[in-house]
Amino acid sequence: MARVPSSLVAVTGLVGGYAVARWTKKRPLGGVALAAAGAVAAREWERKVGAKAAVVLSGAYVAAFAGSHPLAKKVGAWPSVFAVAGVVGVASWAVADRGGK
Repeated sequence: MARVPSSLVAVTGLVGGYAVARWTKKRPLGGVALAAAGAVAAREWERKVGAKAAVVLSGAYVAAFAGSHPLAKKVGAWPSVFAVAGVVGVASWAVADRGGK
């Protein structure tokens, strides 16, 4: 069975977490979606490229979430979320998914 690329899981977690929080008006529910996708992505990163790279990519995921908040004040919420998700997605793809593992 084909696996979903970890980069797609990470992007979906960031965008989906925000979407859930916004549309349900329940920020903790969005946090659950964000954390669940982050955990799945981290597990895949560790499986594909090892613990050190997984820690770095997980740090990027958390930093993207945190960084999206001040960025949103400058460019708006959705553009901010898409921007940080794109950065994490590209980083994840370059480190873990590019080789087709």
